[in-house]
Amino acid sequence: MARLWETAGSELDPAIDGFLRSLPVDVRLLPEDLEGSLAHVGMLGANGIVPREVAEALTRELRDMLGSARDGRLPVDPDSEDVHSFIEEELTRRLGDGGKSVHAGRSRNDQVAVALRLFLRSGSKRVMLAIADAVDAILDLASGGIHAVMPGYTHLQRAQPVTFAHHLLAWCAGLERDHGRFRDAAARADECPLGSCALAGSGLPVDREATARSLGFPRPGRNTMDAVGDRDACSEFAAACALLMTHCSRFAEEMTLWSSSEFGFVRVGTRASTGSSVMPQKRNPDPAELIRGKAGRVIGSLVALLTMQKGLPYAYDRDLQEDKAAVFDAHDTALGCLGALAILVRALEPDHARMREAASEGFLDATDLAEFLVAKGLPFRTAYAAAKAAVGHCIGEGIRISSLTAAGFAGIHPAFAGVVRDDGELALYLELDACVGRRAQTGGPAPVRVMEEIARLRAFTADARG
Repeated sequence: MARLWETAGSELDPAIDGFLRSLPVDVRLLPEDLEGSLAHVGMLGANGIVPREVAEALTRELRDMLGSARDGRLPVDPDSEDVHSFIEEELTRRLGDGGKSVHAGRSRNDQVAVALRLFLRSGSKRVMLAIADAVDAILDLASGGIHAVMPGYTHLQRAQPVTFAHHLLAWCAGLERDHGRFRDAAARADECPLGSCALAGSGLPVDREATARSLGFPRPGRNTMDAVGDRDACSEFAAACALLMTHCSRFAEEMTLWSSSEFGFVRVGTRASTGSSVMPQKRNPDPAELIRGKAGRVIGSLVALLTMQKGLPYAYDRDLQEDKAAVFDAHDTALGCLGALAILVRALEPDHARMREAASEGFLDATDLAEFLVAKGLPFRTAYAAAKAAVGHCIGEGIRISSLTAAGFAGIHPAFAGVVRDDGELALYLELDACVGRRAQTGGPAPVRVMEEIARLRAFTADARG
């Protein structure tokens, strides 16, 4: 069949024809495009733009095509220029001239714009559900590590004691923000471009409010030129995917480090690790490494979308044909990585004893020593200097802070004199569990706060599933 735009005597070079075709990518929008066509045809019939019997026949065939498309039973002509052309060609094959009425009052410009928004709306929901699944997997792991003390790190150096659960809840905090970003992006995408036609609307009596309502949009787009040329919704979705993948990459990096012999905090079970073809002793955290690598692809999709748009005049330009490949890849990669992340987390076998052992080394109680002096009335900077001197002394002697006597402390720095006694008060204060338990402020690692946060996040994931 001739292209929708083609006139007699057109001699488009076959190579250019192939170059322009978008069907291999946009065929994925077939169900969404059929949904948009159903709403459009219903409006055409209701407003008398096409005879009611024609609208009814179009509606009947479109519904049949939509059911077949959802079941994977609608064969798409590979010679069609794009999915939009295929729908009109198929309707014309089925209905003759009646099928040629489907395009009244619309253009491929608003047709693809509404199909994309329908995809983004459902795609955001899919990713949000996958985020909830990943959070639940992390919470299951965290629930067994509420009292498991481990080193907290800054600059990848051991810093202060936290708990395994507290560290995992940091991952959940990022994922909860990601969930909110997809929700916000979907809300801004929730307006209907249909009826904008090519850029200036239609001189036919189209009812944009009616088609918007039919498709579940709260309103039509505010400006017809913007409606067909705007790809903010694509960019916001890709940006949410890029931030999500950045978080997942950071989690994956930590899992990779933790599963190394040098850390030894976790073992990745055989469900989510692979072996070496040469070294039989090795188990590799390949899913974590691949999540880390795929983050670059999603960030690249965002950059591609933004770069594609930055120099475009309003309204529609053919450059925008490239939007779908970037959106689909960001969606698929993010969804796949979230699924892999949930399995990977469930496959982790934590070694709480090794974590505690690591937290016992490196003077992670030094800040608490300074705070002990502050609680006794010393200025923090004086207390900091005294604690630093104590750490330096202990490093030189190869001993731990808790092994010092009151006289030993007093000989290191005058701030300790008369403050540290040999009654065991300081030793109890510097115990790892005590250090963690005192940090009971909102968001802190104290078990009481961690349990509250796990309960709150359980409610969040339940609500996310609706």
